[in-house]
Amino acid sequence: MSVQGPGRSEDSPGEHPAAPEGGVYEWYTRGLELLRTGSPAAAVQLLARATEAEPDSRSIREALARAQFGARLFHEAAGNFRRIVESDPAEDYALFGLGLTLSRLGEFEAALEPLALAVAMRPDNKDYANALRHARATLESRKP
Repeated sequence: MSVQGPGRSEDSPGEHPAAPEGGVYEWYTRGLELLRTGSPAAAVQLLARATEAEPDSRSIREALARAQFGARLFHEAAGNFRRIVESDPAEDYALFGLGLTLSRLGEFEAALEPLALAVAMRPDNKDYANALRHARATLESRKP
């Protein structure tokens, strides 16, 4: 499988004026494969196209947010995770993603609520608990 994209530069829209081959499902599955194999920036390209075509698809938006997180596009990832949480406040993974992304942005206080909610929904998930513990410890260490 080969996906040619503009690389990490998102400032070159003229390089690929045509849509990628296939339809939304193909963009989604290829995007997931790129994400799984360690190419989040390339995944963002396909998943953003799929999200434009299906803006109400939670699974596509979640995959896009994960790809954006992996590509260190934290503001964009936070926006997509937030949009999922706004449409489904019981979506624990999106809450975790939002909290983790806010932590990466240095917004530890804002990260506490979504992380705490994710932990309350899935107390057995060690990743959720570790992220909450890290955010709390960071805030505690910054107190005067």
